[in-house]
Amino acid sequence: MRRILILSLLLVAGCAPSSPSGLTPVTAAATPVVLADPAARGRVLVEARCATCHAVEAVGDSPVAAAPPLRTLGQRYPVANLQEAFAEGISTGHPQMPQFVLEAGQVQDLIAYLESIQIPARKS
Repeated sequence: MRRILILSLLLVAGCAPSSPSGLTPVTAAATPVVLADPAARGRVLVEARCATCHAVEAVGDSPVAAAPPLRTLGQRYPVANLQEAFAEGISTGHPQMPQFVLEAGQVQDLIAYLESIQIPARKS
């Protein structure tokens, strides 16, 4: 059942039109209201939008070697600091990653999920 929901979300997200600004909006369909837990809703978002390139679980390799696993973001900076970037439209220095904008509730859900999977940096 969960896989069917995720596949449905991927199909809907793939059909979403781009906005005039060139940013791809994340629609409300990408965050089903049936999930009460913010981290669970955030997981749906990253599975639909990020899993093609990034490892989105607490373990495993990224499908694209150059894409860091999302569980390691907190090793570089506090994950909560990404809220503004996601709300305004995160962009990166490489063209392979699409630029996208999230709604306020989606940003909170995404941050909740990212914080739930972070692993501490290894001490040398």
